[in-house]
Amino acid sequence: QVQLVESGGGLVQAGNSLRLSCVASGRTFGSNAMAWFRQAPGKEREFVAAISWNGVTTYYHDSVKGRFSISRENAKRTAYLQMNSLKPEDTAVYYCAASRLPGPTTTANTYFYWGQGTQVTVSS
Repeated sequence: QVQLVESGGGLVQAGNSLRLSCVASGRTFGSNAMAWFRQAPGKEREFVAAISWNGVTTYYHDSVKGRFSISRENAKRTAYLQMNSLKPEDTAVYYCAASRLPGPTTTANTYFYWGQGTQVTVSS
């Protein structure tokens, strides 16, 4: 069993930055791929970024490439999402997710553990 707790969300103006953190507790973390998804009001949950168990492989949604960066510190059981140059369309609840597999994927149904989410609101 893995429990995930996100933090770092908030209200920012467009162009500013936020860093989300996801702390994992439970049996494993260092062998699991991690990902961030988001869900805006009235929209389906969408993939944002994913990282392999060792941090070597990362994937990003096209809309965040060059602006967002995913990373992890296995010793701290923590994954991060650095979000720069934020836009109003980035407004959403952001969820951390952990896979049972070491390699990252972009599809939500491959992630077994989910956090409760943290709200990110970007004003124009």
